[in-house]
Amino acid sequence: MVVVKTGNINECKRLGIPYLDITIGTGERAFAPTWDMVHDYKSSVLTESAYTAKYTSLMRQSYVRDRRHWDLVLAMDEVVLACYCKAGSFCHRYLLRDMLLKCGAVDGGEIGE
Repeated sequence: MVVVKTGNINECKRLGIPYLDITIGTGERAFAPTWDMVHDYKSSVLTESAYTAKYTSLMRQSYVRDRRHWDLVLAMDEVVLACYCKAGSFCHRYLLRDMLLKCGAVDGGEIGE
């Protein structure tokens, strides 16, 4: 059963903690939002609830299409889901963490808190 932690990439690097990059720019595409989603949220075109609905739909598709990636993460002892958002702010890493918890993972909290 995987322990899922969340964190900011820069904080993980500073602390020397291995992480799974889930950003659209450099991360694992199976878990990343789209560029349009990121742009629309940052420019206030998408609300948090609309972003959540889009990301949830995207991850449901990913779970079918990229199941191997999901199974690899769920088979780990521990994973840190990381992106560049500040701790505690609305962020897809928390949405993904919650999805993994529904798949049987255990919440390990936020890195640096």
